[in-house]
Amino acid sequence: MARVMIIGGGISGLSAAAALAPHMDVTVLEQEEALGYHASGRSAAMFFAGYGNATVRALNAQAASVHQDLGVLSPRGVMVVATAETEALFDVDMDATAKHLTVAEACTRVPILNPRTVTKAAFIEDAKDIDTDALLQHYARQARAHGACVETGATVAAIEPTTTGWFVQTATGDYQADLLVNAAGAWADAVAKLAGIAPLGLVPYRRSMARVPAPGGHDLRTWPMLLGAGERWYAKPDAGAWLVSPAEEDATEPHDAYADDMVLAEGIERYQAHVTEPVTRVTSNWAGLRTFAPDRTPVIGPDPTAPSFFWLAGQGGYGFQIAPAMAALASALILGKTPALDPACVHALRPSRPGLR
Repeated sequence: MARVMIIGGGISGLSAAAALAPHMDVTVLEQEEALGYHASGRSAAMFFAGYGNATVRALNAQAASVHQDLGVLSPRGVMVVATAETEALFDVDMDATAKHLTVAEACTRVPILNPRTVTKAAFIEDAKDIDTDALLQHYARQARAHGACVETGATVAAIEPTTTGWFVQTATGDYQADLLVNAAGAWADAVAKLAGIAPLGLVPYRRSMARVPAPGGHDLRTWPMLLGAGERWYAKPDAGAWLVSPAEEDATEPHDAYADDMVLAEGIERYQAHVTEPVTRVTSNWAGLRTFAPDRTPVIGPDPTAPSFFWLAGQGGYGFQIAPAMAALASALILGKTPALDPACVHALRPSRPGLR
């Protein structure tokens, strides 16, 4: 049985492991002591079919039925709001499924909206919450049930090509593999360099989040996610609290990200221009890294210079919502099967496409 080494224990690595483990000898290497520690553990946890470019939306469409079957989606909806200063951005943002609301209707749904400053609103009903922990644990269980070995604390120190594949040296031991799957998130280009493979130009971008008490003591359970026009901020309910993000995209190096206080303050100020309840206390904050290719499209496929080095990276802010489709495509390509995804989309995802490197 062919040996597959997956570097990265986030949602992409674990979903790929679950898809491949019934057919191959799979080992997952995660550098942290917990699975899904970085981007996967800091996601806004939304499924929004209209989010992303055309290729990402095709992946969304394929993944939707899997999410439904697993029972990890629940109703939420997204309300896009604008002030006089951001109306032009609002018009650009409009999704075909969005229902325009009067300001009064918007304030009925979210009573903290300020009718004196909010000038436009629309509601996108098909956006849903994803139970990210349930999805992550599902794939981890599936992978292990089919014999996959999942190693945590396994920081990769060296990768060398061999006559039959790859030798991988880690903090927990050494491994041999016929195929290496690079699902290392923000570290994907760094892993490629270790293996002697040219990086693709993937860039991690920081996005911060603040948790604040429920505004005005409201029951938030039925509130939608709020999205400022132009994605200049967003807010959403979370376990009785209220999350507010500046929705920034600040390019950075791969690291254990943390929120920037000034960036958080600026984002909260943009949010507060739309509401009547000020943020008086932040109970916690954090940040995650969303890693994009230059064309904002994920990278799935064998490296053109080394077919036994397989890219599964560049998910950006779409990782959880497209994970089932990414895993299905990766396993089809690796196992030599015909992908369910449209051939044009498969072509658009390949690491050999123009604009990379």
